[in-house]
Amino acid sequence: MNLKQSLILLTIVSVICDTMLLPFYPHFFSQAFGIDSPQHVGYYIAACCFTVMVAFPLWAKVAKKIQELHLWVYTQIIAGCLGVACYYSTSIVEFWILSQLMLVFKASYLLIYPFVMRLEEKDKHLGMVGLFSVLMHFGGIGGALVGGLTLQIFEPRDIYLIMASGDGLQVLVCLYLINREKVPFKPEAEPSLEVEEASDTDNKVESKPRNILFVYKLGAVSLMLYFSAFLIRPFFARYWESISAWNSEVFTGFVYSIPGWVALLALWINHRSQSKNNNHEQIILAFFVGMLGLFLQGSQQDLVVFAGRCIFGWAMFQATVRLEVLLFELSSPESYGSDFSKIHFFQNFGVILSSFAIGWLVDVYSYQMSFVVAFFGFVLTAVVFYWLFRQQMVVKSAST
Repeated sequence: MNLKQSLILLTIVSVICDTMLLPFYPHFFSQAFGIDSPQHVGYYIAACCFTVMVAFPLWAKVAKKIQELHLWVYTQIIAGCLGVACYYSTSIVEFWILSQLMLVFKASYLLIYPFVMRLEEKDKHLGMVGLFSVLMHFGGIGGALVGGLTLQIFEPRDIYLIMASGDGLQVLVCLYLINREKVPFKPEAEPSLEVEEASDTDNKVESKPRNILFVYKLGAVSLMLYFSAFLIRPFFARYWESISAWNSEVFTGFVYSIPGWVALLALWINHRSQSKNNNHEQIILAFFVGMLGLFLQGSQQDLVVFAGRCIFGWAMFQATVRLEVLLFELSSPESYGSDFSKIHFFQNFGVILSSFAIGWLVDVYSYQMSFVVAFFGFVLTAVVFYWLFRQQMVVKSAST
């Protein structure tokens, strides 16, 4: 197994371990600490997202001094120890502090993505982006299923021991790669490349304002999309259990993970069909299909919700992938990293806002209200996208 394949393995393990509790936080807080407040779940998820957002840029700076594989050995050892401490925590305040510290060190693993992109040839970057998208779906599916199975057999806090075991596995893989590849502790300096990049930036300063304006337009759409889509995530498991006769954590985890399975199917269909519609048209279509999926999921009829979950999964895959393709289509190779980091910030900010909003919505109204608000969020997102990109859509339609 080469370096790239090993990093892909690390990504899968990391995503599975970090998503096991995501569908089951209401169960966890209720059983581990006796807290049934929906607002508390929303605040906690928002705090987790904020912690990762703040910590990741710091690790990117540290990686300029310490090579990533060496850095991950230390950060994952500390994260594993903090995971064990979360298992033994006895108060909610203690758990909050320990779990957020754990996420600070786990955030270093976001460096895998740019690390792999550096190893890949430029003409294969888009293929690698697609591969990582698939890995995130596979990891989310595995995490939901493993989390459901764990809750059905063991105690909720046992998940943190599984997380710590995953951190230990990642440390062993990193040590193996360091020894096999003879990886130095400090990253190799490339001054000549830095000079060339600086000169390229100076030469292309005239094109930068257009790129920045485009990125912020896409960022606004991404913020609204992720805000709307993530409203239905934290309490979907509770919602499903309240309407379904199939009372099983494993099956609940499967239903929760349906969008991931549908995304894999959609990826295969996209590869074979090669649709003639441009990205703008596909995005608009995905928004409308997403509205249908949300409407069906709010029906409170388990079979209809199941169908709506499938439709919504297709829509979310098409919308998020096409938005990312649109980013790379109008961005330039030297700006891929900075432009994508801006989009990533907007996405996470949308998730944070939704985490705060959903706790209040469920507490004041009901689980079903999350689908209603998400539906109108999709409507507004479609309107804003059309308004911001209507000129490009006209040009695309005229050229075809």
